[in-house]
Amino acid sequence: MSAFSRFTPLIQSLPATIPFVGPEAIERQRGRKVAARIGANESGFGPANSVLLAMQQAAGETWKYADPENYDLKQALAGHLGISPANIAIGEGIDGLLGQIVRLIIEPGMPVVTSFGAYPTFNYHVAGHGGRLVTVPYVDDREDLDGLLAAVKRENAPLVYFANPDNPMGSWWPADRIVEFAHALPETTLLILDEAYSETAPPESIPTIDSLSDKPNVVRTRTFSKAYGLAGSRVGYALATPGTAAAFDKIRNHFGMNRVGVAAAIAALADQHYLRQVIERITESRDRISAIARDNGLKPLPSATNFVAIDCGRDATHARAIVDRLMSDHGVFIRMPGVAPLNRCIRVSTGPEAEMNLLEAALPDVLGSLAASR
Repeated sequence: MSAFSRFTPLIQSLPATIPFVGPEAIERQRGRKVAARIGANESGFGPANSVLLAMQQAAGETWKYADPENYDLKQALAGHLGISPANIAIGEGIDGLLGQIVRLIIEPGMPVVTSFGAYPTFNYHVAGHGGRLVTVPYVDDREDLDGLLAAVKRENAPLVYFANPDNPMGSWWPADRIVEFAHALPETTLLILDEAYSETAPPESIPTIDSLSDKPNVVRTRTFSKAYGLAGSRVGYALATPGTAAAFDKIRNHFGMNRVGVAAAIAALADQHYLRQVIERITESRDRISAIARDNGLKPLPSATNFVAIDCGRDATHARAIVDRLMSDHGVFIRMPGVAPLNRCIRVSTGPEAEMNLLEAALPDVLGSLAASR
């Protein structure tokens, strides 16, 4: 199949890829509908009714572009967090913000430090801008702060990515260690502190706003996709010093936000009562997933997120077989980490009781059939 001949050499060198194969694509490939959508770390509990009402009201004005300055959402976030709107940048989910950060910092050939097996969309953006990934292995299923710092200093890296809590393992570090790590970095290295799961994490694991507010080389990314239940609306935000936050205005898509999604985010932020209810349900679901795993002889790992990584006790081939058979035989969609040794695990997102019931019924059947075929 022919392609235009004058793409840049960088683009010509890259493979076409999708960091995550979506459940819709899996349905098309398998010819089977997903019955339990518990693989993408979405919130099956959905947004609050107040949010749905705000979306309905905003839909009638969807013919309008969203405010390119995102004034109302910045004001709402600033009031919620106790900071200035100047400390906030808005983007199309954390994925969009990660691409902008890489574009702000990385030129072809520059080293970028991250953990081996961490969020693959970040790696996708680094590759797309010609960066050179320098990866640090996990230690005891947790990102290695000391290893990341050593790699940054060894490579003189201008950018390092660290998620707390972590995806795909659900692990976390206490806030004081993260602050220590941030202050130990060279001033010429920008830290992306990905806090996508901050709402579900233990409070003592999330650094206070003040603890990092004076660091121009720290950008904290957060989202409405997880606990707030707005993954499809694509609303994320970054917290930084005013000078660093203003840099996003040099490259961002000023009309990239959709009006309905912005209205949903503002309404979601206002309904903290519902958020607390959802976090309780996420906690209950994590416990249920862990119990199901243990009942089937598997080992759930501690999690501070809206998913549980489960050690299947063997290798990636075995874990992949579980993922595939759950979907093909039962319509239960889950995922697994992409690299060894993390890929001995499967990863199950929290969800409503009905989906947990499907997992509970399907998992022993799949494990039994795999054991019988050995």
